[in-house]
Amino acid sequence: MKLFGTLVLFLTLCLSFSAACGLQCYVCALSDPHSCTDVLTCPAGMDRCFSLTTSGTVTKSCINSVLCVSPMSCCEGNLCNNAIPTGPSVMLLLVSSAIITIFL
Repeated sequence: MKLFGTLVLFLTLCLSFSAACGLQCYVCALSDPHSCTDVLTCPAGMDRCFSLTTSGTVTKSCINSVLCVSPMSCCEGNLCNNAIPTGPSVMLLLVSSAIITIFL
């Protein structure tokens, strides 16, 4: 049980440290959301990634949390505005699934 607590703490610290080094978001304005592969390191003051679909066009980039309004979908964390789970989100999903399986 201590091992899982240590693992969760380690992952949380890693994610926090990466956020301090500059948030990264996918950025594009395309009709196909899966072809959005360009990555942008957000400028200061931009603390969220967003995705917006209007008239068949998907727009993704960085935004300040104050400006995040519906129908825009905003999220925290590096590259979180992708439809396909990557890196840390996959790891967190696996760890949380393992913890649930063990304790339930």
